[in-house]
Amino acid sequence: MRDNSSDYRDIFLNDRPLMDARAPVEFSKGAFPGVVNLPLMNDIERQKVGTCYKQHGQDSAIALGHQLVGGAVKAERVAAWSAFAKANPEGYLYCFRGGLRSQITQQWLAETGIDYPRVIGGYKAMRSFLLETTLQAVAECDFVIVGGMTGTGKTEVIAQLGNSLDLEGHANHRGSSFGKRATGQPGQIDFENRLAIDILKQRAAGTVQFVLEDESRLVGSCSLPLELHQGMQNYPLVWLEDSFEGRVERILGDYVVNLCAEFIALHGAEEGFRLYAERLLQSLSNIQRRLGGERYQRLLAIMQAALVEQQRSGAVELHCGWIAGLLLEYYDPMYAYQRESKAARIEFAGDQAALIAYLTERKTSRQVG
Repeated sequence: MRDNSSDYRDIFLNDRPLMDARAPVEFSKGAFPGVVNLPLMNDIERQKVGTCYKQHGQDSAIALGHQLVGGAVKAERVAAWSAFAKANPEGYLYCFRGGLRSQITQQWLAETGIDYPRVIGGYKAMRSFLLETTLQAVAECDFVIVGGMTGTGKTEVIAQLGNSLDLEGHANHRGSSFGKRATGQPGQIDFENRLAIDILKQRAAGTVQFVLEDESRLVGSCSLPLELHQGMQNYPLVWLEDSFEGRVERILGDYVVNLCAEFIALHGAEEGFRLYAERLLQSLSNIQRRLGGERYQRLLAIMQAALVEQQRSGAVELHCGWIAGLLLEYYDPMYAYQRESKAARIEFAGDQAALIAYLTERKTSRQVG
């Protein structure tokens, strides 16, 4: 039998298969990428055992647990665990603290002839390890921020670098008022775990300098780790530039063509288009107060006409009207002010190719240094 493990670094670096024996309600609040939830007890059973533990102590709670999870119920769960163990011989099982539930799961598996190791300290210890991983990186590594006006393609720059942290990718959100994807965002804990594992793997590969896209504290509903966000207020900046026409075209691709395709792929042509149009209109409505009544109504009319034409013929060119209006009248003045306030931190400015070349050289010189 392989030993029980507290080598969390190995577990996450090597994507060891993990079986989570916690109840579904615990799992839904936060888990690790790729983990399979095969609980010892369902939510109702866990609640009953917890109440019994508080009222009558551990022995009574264990007895009740065996009573609730016995017979056919037990056989069904053990069969699922066995299937996982056989399919993932290099994996581990865990519960919240690596205590009673994972030990019982391990014991019941052993009774079927399967010796399967558990994670010492369980979910709580692994979660603490990942939180510490992010804190250590903030304390020990260099960071540089990619800034730029809306639509310049900052995410495209991030994607082409081997030492970047894609905050929007981990949050499944494009980071703006129009940034919601057709699929939902991860929970806060899942977002933090994904980011930490990315950091861990890159540092293990030798990364000492990370590149981040300039973000506010919230990427959609996901909140950046406090220490990282605080650091981002002072990290050096590189500023990405592109033509106005290039920016309109990129936003058209991301927020109209690609978003529509996402919804249609998920929901079919008719329902997908309806949900996509609803999302676009809601995104504009969300900034109505900041736009002001007259400007909102004007841009709304352009958007509605563009959606009608897109549904009728598939043509998307009319969307350029509201996109250009939003850039000129809303986003650009805001970003121009931001650039002015951050001017002292900007160490380089240029187009995508120039920025990628600069950041690649910056990374190399830092590693050599």
